[in-house]
Amino acid sequence: MQNSYHYDQAFTLENGGSLPELHISYHTYGQLDADKSNVVWICHALTASGDAAGWWDGLVGEGRTIDPARHFIVCANIIGSCYGSTGPLSIDKTTGAPFHNSFPLLTIRDMVQAHILLRRHLGIEEIHLLAGGSMGGYQAMEWALAEPQRIRNLFLLVTSAAESAWGIAIHTAQRLAISADQSFGTAADNAGAAGLKAARAIGMLTYRNPALMNKQQTDTDTSKTDDFKASTYIQYQGDKLVSRFNAYSYWTLTKAMDSHNLARGRAASAEAVLQQIAQPVLLVGISSDILCPPHEQRFLAQHLPLCRYEEIDSEYGHDGFLVESEQVGQRLQNWLEGLTGA
Repeated sequence: MQNSYHYDQAFTLENGGSLPELHISYHTYGQLDADKSNVVWICHALTASGDAAGWWDGLVGEGRTIDPARHFIVCANIIGSCYGSTGPLSIDKTTGAPFHNSFPLLTIRDMVQAHILLRRHLGIEEIHLLAGGSMGGYQAMEWALAEPQRIRNLFLLVTSAAESAWGIAIHTAQRLAISADQSFGTAADNAGAAGLKAARAIGMLTYRNPALMNKQQTDTDTSKTDDFKASTYIQYQGDKLVSRFNAYSYWTLTKAMDSHNLARGRAASAEAVLQQIAQPVLLVGISSDILCPPHEQRFLAQHLPLCRYEEIDSEYGHDGFLVESEQVGQRLQNWLEGLTGA
Protein backbone atom coordinates (compact mmCIF):
# COMPACT_ATOMS: atom_id res chain seq x y z
CA MET A 1 0.00 0.00 0.00
CA GLN A 2 1.36 3.42 -0.96
CA ASN A 3 1.04 6.20 1.60
CA SER A 4 2.33 9.69 2.23
CA TYR A 5 3.44 11.40 5.42
CA HIS A 6 3.55 15.18 5.72
CA TYR A 7 5.95 16.69 8.25
CA ASP A 8 4.83 20.31 8.44
CA GLN A 9 7.86 21.72 10.25
CA ALA A 10 11.23 22.93 9.00
CA PHE A 11 13.67 20.06 8.45
CA THR A 12 17.27 20.99 9.23
CA LEU A 13 19.94 19.44 7.02
CA GLU A 14 23.41 18.29 8.02
CA ASN A 15 25.10 20.92 5.86
CA GLY A 16 23.24 23.73 7.65
CA GLY A 17 20.45 24.33 5.15
CA SER A 18 16.84 23.39 5.67
CA LEU A 19 13.64 22.40 3.92
CA PRO A 20 10.45 24.22 4.94
CA GLU A 21 8.51 20.92 5.16
CA LEU A 22 8.77 17.27 4.18
CA HIS A 23 6.55 14.91 2.25
CA ILE A 24 7.61 11.28 2.52
CA SER A 25 6.13 8.72 0.15
CA TYR A 26 6.29 5.16 1.42
CA HIS A 27 4.91 1.67 0.88
CA THR A 28 3.90 -0.88 3.49
CA TYR A 29 3.12 -4.56 3.06
CA GLY A 30 1.65 -6.93 5.62
CA GLN A 31 0.51 -6.19 9.16
CA LEU A 32 2.29 -5.16 12.32
CA ASP A 33 1.99 -7.98 14.84
CA ALA A 34 0.74 -7.53 18.41
CA ASP A 35 4.15 -6.97 19.96
CA LYS A 36 5.40 -4.93 16.97
CA SER A 37 8.39 -7.21 16.53
CA ASN A 38 8.04 -8.17 12.85
CA VAL A 39 9.17 -4.95 11.12
CA VAL A 40 11.41 -5.27 8.08
CA TRP A 41 12.49 -1.86 6.77
CA ILE A 42 14.09 -1.71 3.34
CA CYS A 43 16.26 1.23 2.24
CA HIS A 44 16.41 1.60 -1.53
CA ALA A 45 19.25 2.51 -3.88
CA LEU A 46 19.81 5.45 -6.23
CA THR A 47 16.91 5.43 -8.72
CA ALA A 48 14.54 2.98 -7.02
CA SER A 49 11.37 3.93 -5.14
CA GLY A 50 9.40 3.01 -2.05
CA ASP A 51 7.78 0.11 -3.94
CA ALA A 52 10.20 -2.57 -2.79
CA ALA A 53 7.89 -5.37 -3.94
CA GLY A 54 8.16 -3.90 -7.43
CA TRP A 55 11.92 -3.47 -7.79
CA TRP A 56 12.96 -6.39 -5.51
CA ASP A 57 10.17 -8.79 -6.34
CA GLY A 58 12.48 -11.79 -6.17
CA LEU A 59 13.00 -11.17 -2.47
CA VAL A 60 9.91 -9.24 -1.30
CA GLY A 61 6.39 -10.59 -1.68
CA GLU A 62 4.13 -13.54 -0.99
CA GLY A 63 6.14 -16.71 -0.59
CA ARG A 64 9.42 -14.78 -0.69
CA THR A 65 12.02 -14.53 2.04
CA ILE A 66 10.63 -11.15 3.08
CA ASP A 67 6.96 -12.05 3.13
CA PRO A 68 4.01 -9.79 4.02
CA ALA A 69 2.31 -12.86 5.53
CA ARG A 70 4.97 -12.83 8.27
CA HIS A 71 6.53 -9.37 8.18
CA PHE A 72 5.40 -5.77 8.31
CA ILE A 73 7.51 -4.34 5.50
CA VAL A 74 8.23 -0.63 5.10
CA CYS A 75 10.12 1.09 2.30
CA ALA A 76 10.26 4.89 2.09
CA ASN A 77 11.23 6.87 -0.97
CA ILE A 78 14.34 8.86 -0.04
CA ILE A 79 14.15 12.63 0.08
CA GLY A 80 15.74 14.19 -2.98
CA SER A 81 14.16 11.60 -5.26
CA CYS A 82 11.24 12.08 -7.65
CA TYR A 83 8.81 9.38 -6.52
CA GLY A 84 6.67 11.37 -4.12
CA SER A 85 9.05 12.41 -1.36
CA THR A 86 10.30 15.99 -1.16
CA GLY A 87 12.82 16.59 -3.92
CA PRO A 88 13.83 19.04 -6.65
CA LEU A 89 10.45 18.76 -8.41
CA SER A 90 8.53 19.56 -5.21
CA ILE A 91 6.98 22.98 -4.68
CA ASP A 92 9.02 25.20 -2.42
CA LYS A 93 6.28 26.76 -0.30
CA THR A 94 8.44 29.83 0.31
CA THR A 95 8.41 30.65 -3.44
CA GLY A 96 5.38 28.77 -4.76
CA ALA A 97 7.51 27.22 -7.53
CA PRO A 98 9.42 23.95 -7.89
CA PHE A 99 12.89 23.86 -6.33
CA HIS A 100 14.64 22.53 -9.44
CA ASN A 101 18.32 23.51 -9.16
CA SER A 102 17.76 25.48 -5.94
CA PHE A 103 17.15 22.27 -4.01
CA PRO A 104 19.69 22.09 -1.17
CA LEU A 105 22.48 19.55 -0.91
CA LEU A 106 21.59 16.44 1.05
CA THR A 107 23.63 13.78 2.81
CA ILE A 108 22.83 10.16 3.56
CA ARG A 109 22.34 11.20 7.18
CA ASP A 110 19.58 13.61 6.12
CA MET A 111 17.79 10.72 4.42
CA VAL A 112 18.08 8.67 7.61
CA GLN A 113 16.67 11.50 9.72
CA ALA A 114 13.66 11.55 7.38
CA HIS A 115 13.29 7.78 7.85
CA ILE A 116 13.35 8.31 11.62
CA LEU A 117 10.54 10.87 11.37
CA LEU A 118 8.48 8.31 9.47
CA ARG A 119 9.34 5.56 11.95
CA ARG A 120 8.01 7.70 14.78
CA HIS A 121 4.89 8.58 12.78
CA LEU A 122 4.19 4.88 12.24
CA GLY A 123 4.66 4.11 15.93
CA ILE A 124 7.50 1.67 15.26
CA GLU A 125 9.78 1.26 18.26
CA GLU A 126 11.94 -1.58 16.95
CA ILE A 127 13.07 -2.69 13.49
CA HIS A 128 13.70 -6.43 13.45
CA LEU A 129 15.59 -6.30 10.14
CA LEU A 130 16.96 -3.22 8.39
CA ALA A 131 17.99 -4.04 4.83
CA GLY A 132 19.72 -2.13 2.07
CA GLY A 133 21.86 -2.68 -1.01
CA SER A 134 24.32 -0.21 -2.52
CA MET A 135 23.16 3.29 -1.48
CA GLY A 136 20.49 1.57 0.60
CA GLY A 137 23.29 -0.01 2.59
CA TYR A 138 24.73 3.44 3.27
CA GLN A 139 21.40 4.44 4.82
CA ALA A 140 21.11 1.23 6.84
CA MET A 141 24.55 1.60 8.41
CA GLU A 142 24.00 5.28 9.18
CA TRP A 143 20.67 4.42 10.80
CA ALA A 144 22.24 1.65 12.89
CA LEU A 145 24.66 4.24 14.25
CA ALA A 146 22.00 6.93 14.73
CA GLU A 147 19.51 4.69 16.55
CA PRO A 148 21.34 1.58 17.75
CA GLN A 149 18.62 0.80 20.29
CA ARG A 150 15.96 0.61 17.52
CA ILE A 151 17.73 -1.70 15.05
CA ARG A 152 18.05 -5.39 15.90
CA ASN A 153 19.63 -6.87 12.74
CA LEU A 154 21.18 -5.61 9.51
CA PHE A 155 21.14 -7.06 6.02
CA LEU A 156 23.64 -5.26 3.79
CA LEU A 157 24.56 -5.88 0.16
CA VAL A 158 27.25 -4.49 -2.19
CA THR A 159 27.94 -1.51 0.04
CA SER A 160 30.82 0.22 1.83
CA ALA A 161 31.83 2.30 4.84
CA ALA A 162 32.53 5.37 2.70
CA GLU A 163 32.06 6.35 -0.92
CA SER A 164 35.26 5.47 -2.73
CA ALA A 165 37.30 7.80 -4.92
CA TRP A 166 36.24 5.53 -7.80
CA GLY A 167 32.57 6.07 -6.99
CA ILE A 168 32.99 9.83 -6.60
CA ALA A 169 34.82 10.00 -9.95
CA ILE A 170 31.99 8.10 -11.66
CA HIS A 171 29.36 10.40 -10.17
CA THR A 172 31.36 13.47 -11.15
CA ALA A 173 31.55 12.22 -14.74
CA GLN A 174 27.79 11.66 -14.69
CA ARG A 175 27.13 15.17 -13.38
CA LEU A 176 29.46 16.61 -16.03
CA ALA A 177 27.30 14.87 -18.62
CA ILE A 178 24.14 16.34 -17.08
CA SER A 179 25.59 19.86 -16.86
CA ALA A 180 26.70 19.68 -20.51
CA ASP A 181 23.01 19.60 -21.42
CA GLN A 182 22.20 23.29 -21.94
CA SER A 183 18.67 22.83 -20.64
CA PHE A 184 19.93 21.78 -17.21
CA GLY A 185 19.46 24.62 -14.75
CA THR A 186 16.31 25.94 -16.38
CA ALA A 187 12.95 26.03 -14.62
CA ALA A 188 11.53 22.93 -16.29
CA ASP A 189 10.81 19.52 -14.79
CA ASN A 190 12.39 17.74 -17.77
CA ALA A 191 15.50 19.94 -17.87
CA GLY A 192 18.72 18.00 -18.42
CA ALA A 193 17.01 14.96 -19.96
CA ALA A 194 19.70 14.45 -22.62
CA GLY A 195 22.37 14.81 -19.96
CA LEU A 196 20.59 12.30 -17.75
CA LYS A 197 20.58 9.81 -20.62
CA ALA A 198 24.35 10.21 -20.94
CA ALA A 199 24.78 9.89 -17.18
CA ARG A 200 22.82 6.63 -17.20
CA ALA A 201 25.03 5.36 -20.02
CA ILE A 202 28.09 5.97 -17.84
CA GLY A 203 26.38 4.25 -14.93
CA MET A 204 25.48 1.16 -16.94
CA LEU A 205 29.17 0.52 -17.59
CA THR A 206 29.68 0.18 -13.84
CA TYR A 207 26.49 -1.68 -12.90
CA ARG A 208 27.52 -4.59 -15.12
CA ASN A 209 31.07 -5.44 -16.26
CA PRO A 210 33.13 -6.04 -19.43
CA ALA A 211 32.70 -9.82 -19.42
CA LEU A 212 28.91 -9.66 -19.26
CA MET A 213 28.68 -6.83 -21.79
CA ASN A 214 30.85 -8.77 -24.23
CA LYS A 215 28.82 -11.93 -23.66
CA GLN A 216 25.39 -10.34 -24.11
CA GLN A 217 25.97 -7.44 -26.50
CA THR A 218 28.54 -8.60 -29.04
CA ASP A 219 27.33 -8.56 -32.65
CA THR A 220 27.54 -11.79 -34.63
CA ASP A 221 27.33 -9.88 -37.91
CA THR A 222 30.99 -9.19 -38.73
CA SER A 223 30.08 -6.92 -41.68
CA LYS A 224 28.68 -4.16 -39.45
CA THR A 225 30.30 -0.72 -39.35
CA ASP A 226 27.59 1.04 -37.29
CA ASP A 227 24.40 0.47 -35.26
CA PHE A 228 26.07 -2.03 -32.98
CA LYS A 229 24.08 -4.08 -30.51
CA ALA A 230 26.00 -2.67 -27.53
CA SER A 231 25.28 0.88 -28.65
CA THR A 232 21.58 0.16 -29.04
CA TYR A 233 21.49 -1.40 -25.58
CA ILE A 234 23.09 1.63 -23.91
CA GLN A 235 20.77 4.01 -25.79
CA TYR A 236 17.78 1.95 -24.66
CA GLN A 237 18.87 1.97 -21.00
CA GLY A 238 19.37 5.74 -21.11
CA ASP A 239 15.94 6.34 -22.63
CA LYS A 240 14.34 4.03 -20.09
CA LEU A 241 15.72 5.99 -17.14
CA VAL A 242 14.81 9.37 -18.68
CA SER A 243 11.21 8.16 -19.00
CA ARG A 244 10.94 7.56 -15.24
CA PHE A 245 13.51 9.74 -13.47
CA ASN A 246 14.72 13.32 -13.27
CA ALA A 247 18.08 14.99 -13.83
CA TYR A 248 17.79 17.31 -10.81
CA SER A 249 17.12 14.33 -8.54
CA TYR A 250 19.98 12.36 -10.09
CA TRP A 251 22.34 15.27 -9.45
CA THR A 252 21.13 15.64 -5.86
CA LEU A 253 21.32 11.93 -5.01
CA THR A 254 24.77 11.34 -6.51
CA LYS A 255 26.04 14.31 -4.49
CA ALA A 256 24.55 12.69 -1.39
CA MET A 257 26.30 9.43 -2.21
CA ASP A 258 29.61 11.25 -2.50
CA SER A 259 29.12 12.53 1.06
CA HIS A 260 28.86 9.03 2.52
CA ASN A 261 31.49 8.43 5.19
CA LEU A 262 30.53 6.65 8.40
CA ALA A 263 33.54 8.08 10.23
CA ARG A 264 32.68 11.75 9.56
CA GLY A 265 32.36 13.46 12.93
CA ARG A 266 32.35 10.15 14.81
CA ALA A 267 35.76 8.50 14.80
CA ALA A 268 39.29 8.82 13.50
CA SER A 269 38.86 5.89 11.13
CA ALA A 270 36.32 3.68 9.43
CA GLU A 271 37.65 0.74 11.43
CA ALA A 272 36.82 2.49 14.69
CA VAL A 273 33.30 3.50 13.73
CA LEU A 274 32.45 0.06 12.34
CA GLN A 275 33.26 -1.39 15.76
CA GLN A 276 30.32 0.67 17.07
CA ILE A 277 27.80 -1.26 14.92
CA ALA A 278 26.97 -4.01 17.41
CA GLN A 279 23.97 -5.55 15.63
CA PRO A 280 24.25 -8.95 13.93
CA VAL A 281 24.91 -8.33 10.23
CA LEU A 282 24.48 -10.44 7.12
CA LEU A 283 26.68 -8.91 4.44
CA VAL A 284 26.56 -9.96 0.78
CA GLY A 285 29.07 -9.15 -1.94
CA ILE A 286 29.00 -9.98 -5.66
CA SER A 287 32.15 -11.49 -7.15
CA SER A 288 32.05 -9.49 -10.41
CA ASP A 289 31.01 -6.11 -8.95
CA ILE A 290 33.30 -3.35 -10.23
CA LEU A 291 31.31 -0.44 -8.76
CA CYS A 292 31.45 -1.58 -5.12
CA PRO A 293 33.97 -4.44 -5.34
CA PRO A 294 34.03 -7.36 -2.90
CA HIS A 295 37.15 -6.06 -1.16
CA GLU A 296 34.99 -3.22 0.21
CA GLN A 297 32.58 -5.74 1.75
CA ARG A 298 35.47 -7.81 3.10
CA PHE A 299 36.73 -4.68 4.83
CA LEU A 300 33.32 -4.24 6.46
CA ALA A 301 33.24 -7.88 7.48
CA GLN A 302 36.67 -7.62 9.06
CA HIS A 303 35.67 -4.74 11.33
CA LEU A 304 31.96 -5.28 12.05
CA PRO A 305 31.85 -7.18 15.38
CA LEU A 306 28.99 -9.58 14.51
CA CYS A 307 29.16 -9.98 10.75
CA ARG A 308 28.57 -12.99 8.52
CA TYR A 309 29.93 -12.41 5.03
CA GLU A 310 28.59 -14.23 1.97
CA GLU A 311 30.00 -13.68 -1.50
CA ILE A 312 27.82 -14.67 -4.46
CA ASP A 313 29.58 -15.80 -7.61
CA SER A 314 27.61 -13.99 -10.30
CA GLU A 315 28.38 -12.52 -13.70
CA TYR A 316 25.88 -9.67 -13.21
CA GLY A 317 28.19 -7.24 -11.43
CA HIS A 318 26.72 -4.63 -9.10
CA ASP A 319 23.22 -5.42 -10.35
CA GLY A 320 23.70 -8.96 -9.08
CA PHE A 321 22.14 -8.07 -5.73
CA LEU A 322 18.88 -7.50 -7.63
CA VAL A 323 19.23 -10.18 -10.32
CA GLU A 324 20.40 -13.07 -8.14
CA SER A 325 17.31 -13.00 -5.95
CA GLU A 326 17.20 -16.77 -5.44
CA GLN A 327 20.75 -16.91 -4.11
CA VAL A 328 20.31 -13.75 -2.05
CA GLY A 329 17.00 -14.94 -0.62
CA GLN A 330 18.34 -18.34 0.37
CA ARG A 331 21.29 -16.84 2.19
CA LEU A 332 19.04 -14.40 4.00
CA GLN A 333 16.59 -17.14 4.95
CA ASN A 334 19.34 -19.36 6.35
CA TRP A 335 20.76 -16.49 8.35
CA LEU A 336 17.39 -15.40 9.73
CA GLU A 337 16.62 -18.93 10.83
CA GLY A 338 19.79 -18.90 12.86
CA LEU A 339 18.86 -15.72 14.74
CA THR A 340 17.18 -16.01 18.10
CA GLY A 341 13.52 -15.07 17.69
CA ALA A 342 13.76 -14.80 13.89
